Amino acid sequence: MSNVETEPAELRCGAPVDGGRQGGAPVVDVLSAREVPLGGPRAMRVRRTLPQRSRTLIGAWCFADHYGPTDVPATGGMDVAPHPHTGLQTVSWLFSGEVEHRDSLGTHALIRPGEMNLMTGGYGICHSEVSTPGTTVLHGVQLWVALPEEHRNADRDFQHYVPEVVRTEGAEMRVFLGSLAGSASPVRTFTPLLGAEITLEPRAAITLAVDTAFEHGLLVDSGGVRLIDTVLRPAELGYVPCGTDTLTVVNESDGPARVMLLGGPPFEEEIVMWWNFIGRSHDDIVRAREDWEASSGRFGAVEGYPGGRLPAPALPNAVMTPRRNPPRH
Repeated sequence: MSNVETEPAELRCGAPVDGGRQGGAPVVDVLSAREVPLGGPRAMRVRRTLPQRSRTLIGAWCFADHYGPTDVPATGGMDVAPHPHTGLQTVSWLFSGEVEHRDSLGTHALIRPGEMNLMTGGYGICHSEVSTPGTTVLHGVQLWVALPEEHRNADRDFQHYVPEVVRTEGAEMRVFLGSLAGSASPVRTFTPLLGAEITLEPRAAITLAVDTAFEHGLLVDSGGVRLIDTVLRPAELGYVPCGTDTLTVVNESDGPARVMLLGGPPFEEEIVMWWNFIGRSHDDIVRAREDWEASSGRFGAVEGYPGGRLPAPALPNAVMTPRRNPPRH
């Protein structure tokens, strides 16, 4: 999915700061989402929890959009014209509906609930995303992963994976990246990552063993849940710093609760993120934008989309300056 803001903020992101603890237990930071229109007069609106001023990355996860359930006949659904990416991987995950994906590798694939599509942008790729005619309700998340310096110019790639359903007492999980609860994904990433959908029965609780070297984020889709000792509401993301070996999640609602668990070791590199590009300097972003506007071969072309490409927004009238995660108090 593209960041379709007409004036996207520039972000220069450094390594995350260490998290705090209180009485031996990790302190959970609660990140609220902001609404962003996904283009057009009847725009589908998405809720963005990453990046924001209080936190720019969780592991290598650098972007999180959460949308729906959206009435497609009323809003027009998703129609994102061909647009570019550099220096990242996109992770598409749906709860309901169906999205048609086309990219400059020649991939033509459908994104369906419970199935992950992962696209590597590396040096450059472009793609389009359109909800299918049969979709009446669209609901899901779009996530980005920053690539480390060693691999940020990696070749274009596309992977599709259908994770097994892992059932435990009171919950079921689908682990699409990394490993959790005895389930491991074979999908290749360039830094260690965790990505899983977890659905909890009413009033159920689970305690998960997690990697102490990872920081984690729990994004709530539905229901009210308690993460460790902090209550999270729908569209909120709870952040837990490194050093924790278990995470306890409790569904405090009378209906099912669904959450997305993301994790990874702190991403130590400094990056610049603007629009759909990730680089290491202002000049990297300028060059990528120029290449896209010039229709260079760097990004290739999407075949089969019935329309033109998304133009790049204007660059900010300043050199992009550092923004780091602020200290925790």
